Amino acid sequence: MKSPSTLQIALGVSIAVHAVLLSVRFIDPERFNRVFKDTPLEVILVNAKSNEKPDFAKAIAQASLSGGGELEKGRATSPLPPSALVALGDASEEAQRKIESLQEQQTQLLTQIKKQLAALPPPDLKLPSNDPVQAEREEKRKQLTKILAEIEKRINEENARPKKRYISPATREAVYAVYYDDLRRKIEDKGTVNFPEQAGKKLYGQLTMTVTVNFDGRILDTEVVQTSGNLTLDRRAQSIVHGTGPFGRFNKAMRQRADQIVVVSRFHFTREDSLETKLTSH
Repeated sequence: MKSPSTLQIALGVSIAVHAVLLSVRFIDPERFNRVFKDTPLEVILVNAKSNEKPDFAKAIAQASLSGGGELEKGRATSPLPPSALVALGDASEEAQRKIESLQEQQTQLLTQIKKQLAALPPPDLKLPSNDPVQAEREEKRKQLTKILAEIEKRINEENARPKKRYISPATREAVYAVYYDDLRRKIEDKGTVNFPEQAGKKLYGQLTMTVTVNFDGRILDTEVVQTSGNLTLDRRAQSIVHGTGPFGRFNKAMRQRADQIVVVSRFHFTREDSLETKLTSH
């Protein structure tokens, strides 16, 4: 055999070098390590999307999310700051406190605006009408008067409406607990004595009803919010409530906070031919 020429040797070396280079891959070490260890599935919930695509995406998603949240480093999970408010059932009590807090803030704002108006000096008739200082002062007086009128109108409208108090399982005030217990016992006694029937057969089942009671004890309204599946039973349950009233008048402590109470109860017509009621959430 002839010994290879210099050209043939050069071609062979070139082919070997290119083959080695083509077989080498450069990858992310972190991604390479994932192949050899179990990585849990990471699910991230976000409440917004961005028109900007991140330079280095760290997750697969249906929409791009760039920035947001309060995270200084790494991936932000939300464009909003974390909320400390979490609703865990019986939210009516918390809603009632929020309403009362807003009403108090509204009253404080009304007082503050009245003080600002009182602090403004009266118009000086000696100054010309185009005086810039007096014109600015009168413009401020006009704006404050407008805001004052809007707040007073809102307060008058709120005062004209009856104040409602929602009685829920989270209601701990003794005055409401005692009143509801008396209401519950009277309705249960009435429903047990007048157990609903149809064509001589007892009607059994459960339903949820809201009962609105006025300050004088009158039943203003009943509404079935979750039916038993039997319209006859639903109507009989409402008739039992209306037939039980009127209840007792609100005492002074109750009237200070409410003109009406709204009770949400579960009505259970049991196989023992008795009516059982239980407070429930919305």
